[in-house]
Amino acid sequence: MADAMTGAILVLADGRVFRGEAIGAIGNTVGEVCFNTSLTGYQEILTDPSYTDQIITFTYPHIGNVGINDSDMESDAISVRGCIVRAPARITSNYRSEQDFNAWLSDNGVVGIAGIDTRALVRHLRDHGAQNGVIASDGMSEADALAMANSWSGLDGRDLVGQVSRKDQAEWQQGTYDLNRAEFQNLHCDKHVVAFDFGCKRNIFRKLADRGLNVTIVPASTSAADILALKPAGIFLSNGPGDPAAVAYAVDTIRELLDADIPIFGICMGHQLLSQALGLSTFKLKFGHRGGNHPVKDETTGKIEITSQNHGFAVCDDNIPEHVDITHRSLFDGTVEGLQVKGKPIFSVQYHPEASPGPQDADYLFDRFADLIH
Repeated sequence: MADAMTGAILVLADGRVFRGEAIGAIGNTVGEVCFNTSLTGYQEILTDPSYTDQIITFTYPHIGNVGINDSDMESDAISVRGCIVRAPARITSNYRSEQDFNAWLSDNGVVGIAGIDTRALVRHLRDHGAQNGVIASDGMSEADALAMANSWSGLDGRDLVGQVSRKDQAEWQQGTYDLNRAEFQNLHCDKHVVAFDFGCKRNIFRKLADRGLNVTIVPASTSAADILALKPAGIFLSNGPGDPAAVAYAVDTIRELLDADIPIFGICMGHQLLSQALGLSTFKLKFGHRGGNHPVKDETTGKIEITSQNHGFAVCDDNIPEHVDITHRSLFDGTVEGLQVKGKPIFSVQYHPEASPGPQDADYLFDRFADLIH
């Protein structure tokens, strides 16, 4: 475990070097360096499978203040390759805390760096784009770290969904956490939904259960025939990591399901895969959308939602099929944030209405999906 005197370096693939202090485990790690602007929810972010093979920079300076607890995990383990913070908390202060931040990183083998100018790093990434990088606290030279960063394959063209998706089928009926009772709600769920696990956050399943939906979670590679054999009243397409263009098998399956007359709802990766099944394509953003304060316009109502986002790829809108309506757009850069199929109960959004962390302006989308299910 790192102490306050252990030095560390961050070396980007373009040669930019940052020097700071080690946090978490001592060692070295390589990944795509990106940033998240959320003010809270560092534990939820670090355990979101959508961050697989990435090194997360937190723009909020103080990270670790409220510690770590099992209830706030969004998956079974930390998903990131590394962690970058300005000032890790010296003291943990929260009645729900079960472990301090630095010990948690160390116990999970996560290499991190603190004490660097994260504002300068984020400005560099905004100017030059997300890129490979190496964090090293084990004495690795800057030259070796640079070579490691440039030799790593990156995220483009890689099927990370197949890497993180569950391997077996499971049932889910647990609702969201009740702070007053300090426990998760156990609900009676009767309407049956099948959810593809492309790397899903647990709070999505909880939001579905809150609406009385009994969720059967299936692996990303499950066939359309096997899905239909479960006789679902609705189908959910989850978030997940990596390049959506590399998950062609899931796109083929979704395309088969489009004619089944079953409501379909997709979030993030699910939105991108549904878009491909409908005839659209995807592309890699310069530095991605990651944070808890992204404004999105609902084109159908004119209302503005403040949303939680985490994606490095987006849907192209230069060739929209006639049977598809674009329903939501980012007010940051105008990219597609939502769509629906004309005349069918099929829709998706790029952002995260389940929050965790983030605002819940878009929580109504789960109600919309539940209302479509009979």
